[in-house]
Amino acid sequence: MPRPRAGVAAPTELRAALKRLHVLAPGENAQVTPLSGGVSSDIVRVDLLDGRRVCVKRALAKLKVQADWRAPIERNRWEALWLRVAGDIVPGAVPKVLADDASSGLFVMEYLEPARHPVWKSQLRDGVIEPQFAALVGERIARIHAHTARAAQIADQFATDHIFFPIRLEPYLIATARVHGDCAAQLKALAEATASCKLALVHGDVSPKNILCGPQGPVFLDAECAWFGDPAFDLAFALNHLLLKCLWQPSWAPRYLDCFDALAHAYLGGVTWEPPAVMEARAARLLPGLLLARVDGKSPVEYINADWQRAAVRGVARQHLLAPVERLHQIRRAWRDEVSARCVSAGANA
Repeated sequence: MPRPRAGVAAPTELRAALKRLHVLAPGENAQVTPLSGGVSSDIVRVDLLDGRRVCVKRALAKLKVQADWRAPIERNRWEALWLRVAGDIVPGAVPKVLADDASSGLFVMEYLEPARHPVWKSQLRDGVIEPQFAALVGERIARIHAHTARAAQIADQFATDHIFFPIRLEPYLIATARVHGDCAAQLKALAEATASCKLALVHGDVSPKNILCGPQGPVFLDAECAWFGDPAFDLAFALNHLLLKCLWQPSWAPRYLDCFDALAHAYLGGVTWEPPAVMEARAARLLPGLLLARVDGKSPVEYINADWQRAAVRGVARQHLLAPVERLHQIRRAWRDEVSARCVSAGANA
């Protein structure tokens, strides 16, 4: 889970919600510890008098970024529902939801100790780069997609286009189209195609910062973008982060690309709802749009801060937006060559 900061007494409003949910007994108090990480919610650890610890999450209307990025706070409801659905499909792949309170816009889940559940992003930063773990990420996401594919009940429960557009398609693809006029038609077409594809239950934020390395494999957090739509979004979103990590630690780029290969292969091996090649083609068309969005959209990656890094992203992303490909390995190869060339030019340790 995100790292704790200093603890304080639980605020009145939070105490009242926890009592309504029977997490706190009448007359009981608790200490709350704000947890760091994330831009879209307030997250706290609650230490109860009986020694239990739980995690409480409440969505924010305005995200903690420089751009004016807003999203409906009722997304909290669907995040809790996604965790319940995914937990039934892949036991242990998510924290257990203990209670939720729509009136307060929050839910309570089990707290997973960081010592036994390190964040995957931290592991990747520190050189713990394991393709086997990346393959498990791909395999588990594919299982969730396969189990929910073309399921009418799930489609009805997660009809959240009004959330997915403002928190994903607009800040990533539409906002980036305003920066790159010559790619605007392609980016808008990607947003429209993604919005119109209704196939399976999508997490919407399969990022290493939202995945814990648990004792039994990946544990997924932060499903605020949960939506019944195009599963290619989850695949492309996850692979995008593994490409970007090559700019974070250039000397480890080959290992990050091994994780890219492992995740893509494991995921595509679990695609049962349509021909895998069709699914891969959608992900390959979407990936350059998401790549470009992380330097020129509303949510730029914090570790890409040098001109040569941004140039690498723009070079590969724009090339493949203007001349799309249908295989993920084609983008991977172009990215490997671009990063290597940029590192040499910049004097980085490639």
